[in-house]
Amino acid sequence: MNAEVGNMIVLVLLGVLALTVGGCVCVVWAERGGPRWVRAVATTTLAAGEVVRRSEGNRRPGLNGTTSDDG
Repeated sequence: MNAEVGNMIVLVLLGVLALTVGGCVCVVWAERGGPRWVRAVATTTLAAGEVVRRSEGNRRPGLNGTTSDDG
């Protein structure tokens, strides 16, 4: 049973990696004037990156140079 779970995790991670690489390719292609669907995927990829960046900033406030205590 553990091997099946491990295989499923690997497949999910490979899927996430494929989506990430595909999104990055679309961002570059859209910068060079790709078709409408490429620009839509690029916009979605950039928006998802912004969401991840903001959520990391909320979890680790000390990394961006600001802290909440006056020390």
